[in-house]
Amino acid sequence: MNAAVAGRPPQVATQEQRSTTARDSGGGRQMVVLRREIGDVLRDARQRQGRTLREVSSAARVSLGYLSEVERGQKEASSELLGSICDALAVPLSLVLREVSDRVAVAEGLLIPDTVPADLATSVGPVDDTGLGWARGRGELAPTG
Repeated sequence: MNAAVAGRPPQVATQEQRSTTARDSGGGRQMVVLRREIGDVLRDARQRQGRTLREVSSAARVSLGYLSEVERGQKEASSELLGSICDALAVPLSLVLREVSDRVAVAEGLLIPDTVPADLATSVGPVDDTGLGWARGRGELAPTG
């Protein structure tokens, strides 16, 4: 029976209960649910900027409901949609994917170095007070190779 129907307040899952891992099909080890990690990183970026779902969904040209589902890890976002959300947040997709990768590695028990290579730090520059120092237009990034 639905808790709201029974007159009880609905239960809200805590971060610990809404784990980003799930049991694999054999019921064995925990596996990372990538869409939840991506959603958490996107939500963290949006909240650090002090922006609302409505602002970002409008800038990304995606429905507010769909963006909310992506942030909660309920929908798998296409690469095009991720790019659009990252553009709306002025955060490079590569940094979002790096953060997701680091979170997955931690969940897998791997050691992640906590330093940024000196050449990368100098080429990108410091993060400013708004948190947008890493946000660079595609034209400002130098191609490699």
